[in-house]
Amino acid sequence: MLELTNPVQTILVTSRHRVVSKFSGLEDDKDDIITLDWHTTVSFKPMKYAIVVGKNHFSYHLIKESGVFIVNFISYKLKEAAMFCGKHSGEHIDKFKESGLTKEQGEWVDCPRIKEASAFLECELMQEIDVGENAIFIGNVVGRVTKTDEKRLFHHVGDKYTTTME
Repeated sequence: MLELTNPVQTILVTSRHRVVSKFSGLEDDKDDIITLDWHTTVSFKPMKYAIVVGKNHFSYHLIKESGVFIVNFISYKLKEAAMFCGKHSGEHIDKFKESGLTKEQGEWVDCPRIKEASAFLECELMQEIDVGENAIFIGNVVGRVTKTDEKRLFHHVGDKYTTTME
């Protein structure tokens, strides 16, 4: 089955949740990055994009609580950062800092995006579909940016194997 469904383009999805301390009342943002291979456009007019996230992932809770996410399309040059973000939970670490990726504020939603990404889709959560251990989040694309014409995007073949296509 692996050879039928792979390679797939790998994306990094960023999310944010504003946390208010019970004791001090101070607000703090908790930002995260999740590496995903299961994603697709589901409508062009209006543009909607779907991502599949495991319910046990920290990002699942951030997206569900905040109602927004950003799809970051990345070049093969970001392979190591993507692999790092896919193997570590952001619940107790800052994945931006640990992976060396640069955080910048989204233009249309209150969510960080990755400065080094080749393109972005900024999404407002429209629907969640329960599919067992995973959820499909469908987002209304409220803004999109293409920063480069980079053709060597990052693709995952399976397990630890990666590739790029031109």
